[in-house]
Amino acid sequence: MNLRNISFQAFTLPSAQPAARLHEPSGGAAPASRRDAGMIETDIAPRLDRLPWDRFHTLVVVALGITWILDGLEVTLAGSLAGALEQSPTLRFTTVDVGLTGSAYLTGAVLGAIFFGWLTDRLGRKKLFFITLAVYLSATAATALSWDFWSFMLFRFLTGAGIGGEYTAINSAIQELTPARYRGRTDLAINGSFWVGAALGAVVSIVLLGRAPPGSDLGWRLAFLVGALLGLVILFMRMWIPESPRWLVTHGHGGEAHAVVGEIEARVRRHGHTLSPIETGSSRLRVRTHTPIREVVVALVHTWRTRTLVGLCLMAAQAFFYNAIFFTYALILTNFYGIPAAHVGWYILPFALGNFLGPLLLGRFFDTIGRKTMIAATYAVSGLLLAVTGWLFSIAALSAEAQTIAWMVIFFVASAAASSAYLTVGEIFPLEIRALAIAFFYAVGTGIGGVAGPLLFGWLIASGSRASVFFGYLLGAALMVAAGVVEWVWGIAAERRPLEAIARPLAAVE
Repeated sequence: MNLRNISFQAFTLPSAQPAARLHEPSGGAAPASRRDAGMIETDIAPRLDRLPWDRFHTLVVVALGITWILDGLEVTLAGSLAGALEQSPTLRFTTVDVGLTGSAYLTGAVLGAIFFGWLTDRLGRKKLFFITLAVYLSATAATALSWDFWSFMLFRFLTGAGIGGEYTAINSAIQELTPARYRGRTDLAINGSFWVGAALGAVVSIVLLGRAPPGSDLGWRLAFLVGALLGLVILFMRMWIPESPRWLVTHGHGGEAHAVVGEIEARVRRHGHTLSPIETGSSRLRVRTHTPIREVVVALVHTWRTRTLVGLCLMAAQAFFYNAIFFTYALILTNFYGIPAAHVGWYILPFALGNFLGPLLLGRFFDTIGRKTMIAATYAVSGLLLAVTGWLFSIAALSAEAQTIAWMVIFFVASAAASSAYLTVGEIFPLEIRALAIAFFYAVGTGIGGVAGPLLFGWLIASGSRASVFFGYLLGAALMVAAGVVEWVWGIAAERRPLEAIARPLAAVE
């Protein structure tokens, strides 16, 4: 994907047209939508899935996928700045305080995902792009102005709420706008971009902490302001992203959905691509303004209960695995290896590189070899590698450099596994509840594995015992292996299949 060729041309959408005035798309396709007595007939989904990769898709990836860069920046700053926060003349955090602030961020992400996920399915993907980003911008800027432990906790909670809301809106939109044959590798690469933010956070911490006067609050305060400045750039980029046509058509906006897809197709043709014939016919959907919560509960608990079990296992295991280790990464280096707080960023850079390359290089195999095989394998291998590395750590057989290399290898695989969890919970449930389903699994998984993880490891590290920390590593390893087994037995082969074929829309009518 060549980012230099992105065309930042705004979409000009006409107002929704009556069905009788809708025109047939060029190429002989069936009418994009036809409304009749509360029903709408549409071929929006197959038209989106037949598209070749185009600059439009690159724009979507950059403008929406940058959310993970923000999250990576925030998490890395929190980890890299742990030593500086302990030495801050204003905050004077303890090791346990650092763990608590990490848990506050994740708690905010959990609650934000649920609330904004509910709004995303009701109000649309695009509106929530801006609402959640505004929450993030305000809260991370406020974090830089924190004056004590409780104010820092509050602002980190709100920052997490904004990021959690971003996850639901962004994952939904990306999966609904990406052609089926590219969905796996695209989603993994985007989730892997978290580590671009992690590397940026590491560089920021190196530069600002290295130049800040000793015993000063200036370094960590400026570091948090960087996230707010990056968010301002994203606001501009997102102005050119349209609403999801799949969401529009299920909510009765057939004319607008037709206009969006028609504009995308026109752009693709202008860029020299030829569109293949539509392979499947139109489908009929019952128009609805929203999906009742009761219907969501029935879908998750009854209709798709096996898929719900798979999603919970994948999300909880990767949440504990990642958040427990990464939120306390800097504490391991400073407490057990004697690395100065200002130098922690140098160790995070190679770690972030391994995490970014994993989904990028392994992602295509999730579309070719298949979801079940690759998800099960990456989860199990990640767990086994962590168990071995944890044992070497417990017997003090690793230097700081060797520990970093070992984590690079582990998380090259684990990053692909974690990214596939977000891919899975987004594509195996119906369109009408996609955002709320992503929010539910993110919230429950993070609540089980993510919130408790940093707090647990904060206590284990504070004990000063390598054996105690090894116990935490073993727990994370066991969860990953178990999740891999669950995926192998009950996972869904979703590779290269349309979203509507993986999970039939709740509004579909025979």
